[in-house]
Amino acid sequence: MPYERFKLHELPVSPWKNGGGSTREILCWPPGADMHGFDWRVSVASIAAPGPFSPFPGVDRTIVLLEGDGVWLEGEGVRHRLDVLHDPFAFSGDVALRCELLGGPSTDFNVMARREGGSATVSVFSEAHVMPRCTYGLLLSVQGHYHLRGAGLLKTWDGLWWAEQPQEWVLTPASRDARLIAVRWEPRIPE
Repeated sequence: MPYERFKLHELPVSPWKNGGGSTREILCWPPGADMHGFDWRVSVASIAAPGPFSPFPGVDRTIVLLEGDGVWLEGEGVRHRLDVLHDPFAFSGDVALRCELLGGPSTDFNVMARREGGSATVSVFSEAHVMPRCTYGLLLSVQGHYHLRGAGLLKTWDGLWWAEQPQEWVLTPASRDARLIAVRWEPRIPE
């Protein structure tokens, strides 16, 4: 199969150990990798209480607000108000961050890429777009519907991901105010 489809709300929910939220893991690559051995990982987290973000040394992170009032992130060299929907914010996982809610609970899209394994690019589209061929990636409709040539319709919270199968996507909004998150992961080529 060239890609794997998913519905976000059908993925299992894992509560955080500190009780401050929960996570739905979309993918963790390579298959079977744990939190210390992944090359890239994509998830959606619900943040219900203030607290620390776990540091991930050697990992680059990107977070995108999906729902809620957002959060204030603060740590060494980082002071960021994440309160604009669908606006990716990239930061180093080396930094221990404190998270404060800006109001009620918040839901965030998260991408982590281990630097020694490769790099991830996170984009949000609201118009027609041709996503160039890439070997690893993920698409998630976060508002409205998007049509993908060759894969049909992605309704809100529907997505797909692919690995080790080069794909090029022609992305077309199929509803007003549609938004689609696209992740491209490029493995590091050994020297």
